[in-house]
Order: sequence, then structure tokens, then C-alpha cells
Amino acid sequence: MGLLSSLGSLSSSWEGLLALKSGIKLHQPFSDFPLLPLGLIEEKPGELNYFIQVVVTAALENARLVPPLPDCGVVIGSSRSYQAVWELLATEITPPNSLFPQEKLRGVNWLETLPNQASITAARIIGSTAPVLAPMAACATGIWAIAHGFELIQQGRCQRVLVGATEAPITRLTLAGFEKLGALAKTGCYPFDKQRSGLVLGEGAAVLILESAELALSRGAEIYGKILGFGFSCDAYHMSTPESSGKTARSAINQCLERSNISASDIDYIHAHGTGTKLNDAREAKIIQELCPHVAVSSTKGATGHTLGASGALAAAFSLMSLKYQQLPPCVGLKEAEFDLDFVRVTRKKNIENILCFSFGFGGQNAVMALGKQ
Repeated sequence: MGLLSSLGSLSSSWEGLLALKSGIKLHQPFSDFPLLPLGLIEEKPGELNYFIQVVVTAALENARLVPPLPDCGVVIGSSRSYQAVWELLATEITPPNSLFPQEKLRGVNWLETLPNQASITAARIIGSTAPVLAPMAACATGIWAIAHGFELIQQGRCQRVLVGATEAPITRLTLAGFEKLGALAKTGCYPFDKQRSGLVLGEGAAVLILESAELALSRGAEIYGKILGFGFSCDAYHMSTPESSGKTARSAINQCLERSNISASDIDYIHAHGTGTKLNDAREAKIIQELCPHVAVSSTKGATGHTLGASGALAAAFSLMSLKYQQLPPCVGLKEAEFDLDFVRVTRKKNIENILCFSFGFGGQNAVMALGKQ
């Protein structure tokens, strides 16, 4: 695995989470916006390609693999993709401290800013000539990407696939959009808290190297866990508001459990979507209360910010770390819970066999993944 968040690398982010640290700080990346809590990786908004290069390189090192890997499939998604570049190209504005000065923009090849470019960049890094895919499904993108990679192996088209998502969402349009929706927090991200007031945007990327069990065991690979199954559905209800009853989200959960050959009672931990918004957290808490009210729950967005399309990939990486180290990460930012659930408030040691990861995106995109101990 390779990961990059406002807390740092995979190991730094994991250690920070366990220590209840947050990478969210007040920043003013654009002079025409006020100070806002943001999960920036550095002091200024970063570039998508840089993120993907860092996490792919880290994943290869972690997996003890050396390019070229021509038979390795690639599935890398992004929700916002190269929106930062598009905004500057569209307005021909060079803001103060921009990472994209005007002379650089004049040389931009628009073909290299299409939504599939992050996946192509990853394919070039590893020298892949296998299938290369680039899913986009709002905040469910990361889990969708992992699912596509899983299916490539299941169908016998690949034995190894690089999967994940990357996001550089700190742009004027994204900030303005969430502000107009009333979803942008002013002080910080507090998932499931009574005082939660919205989400905090965060930069991030995470990739996993999936392998068939046969290939992983034959080369003595370090195995973090196994993918059991997935479930997907769409609310078909509203562009941004989740369908309040949660019936379609529950459908995705039920699909996931059935395909994974497990039941709700087998779940030891839920990595919740937990954005810190009023509507999402309320619906998600209701679903968990109906599904398995006594299971341990936390969201890591209070530490990293909401990385939008990359959030499901980060959730998968953190959940696999939980399986490896048998520790549950706390729900950073949660002080006074509004809901009667078993929230992980401090790092908790626990015998963990099975984990559910939730991702619920705009447009009613519901994605659920089950992970199991190897």
C-alpha cells in the first residue's frame, strides 16, 4: 500500500491517527477566500500527478516490486481530477502563490488533464500494458476503483492490479460549491458530534496492490488482508442530499454481506463515511443502529479531512492497517456523540476478523466493501 494525507505517509498517518492527531489546520490558499480549516499535505494546494507518483512509488516499495510490471492492471479514480488546472485555464487567472504560473499554463496539453490521466500516469510509472481504468463516482470512487481491480483478478484477466484513488480538491470552485451548499465547516471536522457543522476538504491519495492469493503466496508477499466483497446502489433521489430512509444504502450493505458470505454479526468494526455533515452522519448512524448497533465505529475524516473521491481508498488502507495491527483508529474530532453507537474514542485493541467500509457520495452513490483478516 501507499498513502498520502494531511498527516503524511501511510505510517505517519496511521501513527497520527492512533495518537488522536489531526492534519487539519486553518489555511488561506486563495486571497479571495477567508481562513478555512483544510487538510493540506503541504502549505499550498498540491498537484494530482505528484500525489499519485508518491503513493505508487511507496506501494511498489512496500510490496517489494520493481517495474516494469507489464501484466499489472491499473484502476485509479478521482472525483475532481484536474479541476484546479481547468479553472485556471478557463479564467486565465494566475492567483498569488499559484502552483500553475501563467507561463506553465501556456504549455499545458489539455489531453493530459482529462479525468483518466491519473490512471495513465500510474500505468506509465509501473510500465503496465494491461487494462487501465479510471472510474469516477463522487465520494464512492475509491471503493469503486478497488472493486474494478478485484473483478479483473476474479475474471482471470490479471493476477495483479494497482488500485486506488487520488484527489487534489482545494480549488476555488470546489470551496465555493460546498460553501453554497452550506456543507463547509468553519472550525473543523467533527464526525457524529452534536456540534458538527460540515465537512473539511482534504487532499490525499491511496493505492493498494491487489494480487490473487496464488501469486501473493508464491512470492511470499506481506499480506495485509483480503477483500471479501462489495455492494453498490444509487439513491436516484437528489443531486447532493442523501435519501433519508437509507433503504438504498442498506441494499448496498446487504449485497456486500451476501457476496462476502458473512452476516452483520460477523462484523467487528465499521469504518464509517462520517463526513461531519448533519444529513450524512444522521442517516449513516441510523443505518448502523439498524444493522449492528453494538459494533465499533469510527471515521478518520476528523484527522485527514474529506478527500472526496480518494476517501474510500484511504478508508481501505486504514482498515487494512487495523487488520494487520489489530487496533481500531479513533474517531478524531468526536467529543459529544449525538448517536447511541459504540464510537471508538481512543485507540482500541481488539480481535478483528471482518471490517465494513462505507462510502456515500453525491448523486446517491452508495459503496460498501468488506475486508477480512488473512
